[in-house]
Amino acid sequence: MRFENWDEIRTAYQVARMGTVSGAAEVLGVHHATVIRHVDALETRLGTKLFQRHPRGYTPTEAGQQLLAVGQATEDQFAQLAARIAGAGEEMRGELIITSLPALAALVMPAMAELMRAHPALVLRYITDPRVFRLEYGEAHVAIRAGARPTEPDNVVSQLGVNRTALYAAPEYIERHGRPKGPNDLAGHRFVGPDSRESRAPFFRWLAGQVPPEAMVFMANEMASQQAAIEAGLGLGFLPVLQGRAIPRLVEVVAPMTDWDSPFWLVTHVDLHRTPKVQAALKALRSAAVRLDPGG
Repeated sequence: MRFENWDEIRTAYQVARMGTVSGAAEVLGVHHATVIRHVDALETRLGTKLFQRHPRGYTPTEAGQQLLAVGQATEDQFAQLAARIAGAGEEMRGELIITSLPALAALVMPAMAELMRAHPALVLRYITDPRVFRLEYGEAHVAIRAGARPTEPDNVVSQLGVNRTALYAAPEYIERHGRPKGPNDLAGHRFVGPDSRESRAPFFRWLAGQVPPEAMVFMANEMASQQAAIEAGLGLGFLPVLQGRAIPRLVEVVAPMTDWDSPFWLVTHVDLHRTPKVQAALKALRSAAVRLDPGG
């Protein structure tokens, strides 16, 4: 038989343990009517009486005693699990999951290398999937996100830095089409960009107001393909400075502009934020951001 409402079982266990509806209601933080409803529903579902009702309270029947035993064992197992999880969070070992933008690898990797040298029992998982990871479900310990400040409840958010962007070209492109003299000298140039002119990135919104749609000669839905097209000389294209300046053959044809900046954020869940592993990762990332800040 499948139980689809574990709240009923938990409620009946507390009634068996406390001996009264009012006692169970106080432990569970619910109204006494909710306790009675849960017990009645569970007895109906099981087809048996779990309690003898009397003026002094509820006395478990034989079935109720079995429920009490199972409930006690389950509560003990959960307590042990919680202790193990809490202990794991206090240790500087095991898996540390960080999700980030691919372009920020130049910031994340030195920070994590330093952290793992200090704590060799750590194992790093670095995930650059574009979806927003659910920290409340334990999908990651630390998330680095760009754009608007994240607003999910129960997350701790702090600004890590500013994601500065510049316009780049390959030498082959400059040889064929020339080098723009600045942000106001883009007429007649060819561009690499996203597959939608509705992109929320501030630099792409800026570009959409500067050049006609036909100037976009290559479009892709992810940054790795756009970078490959820029390196191949297909057009001018935007890259984060941390990424673009790490590619020696690319030429920065227009320096970062404040209109193109977007903040990036450190995000952790409140339940894990204070654990030593997460605090050490945050400290390492902040130190790396200060060292690598292109505007600093």
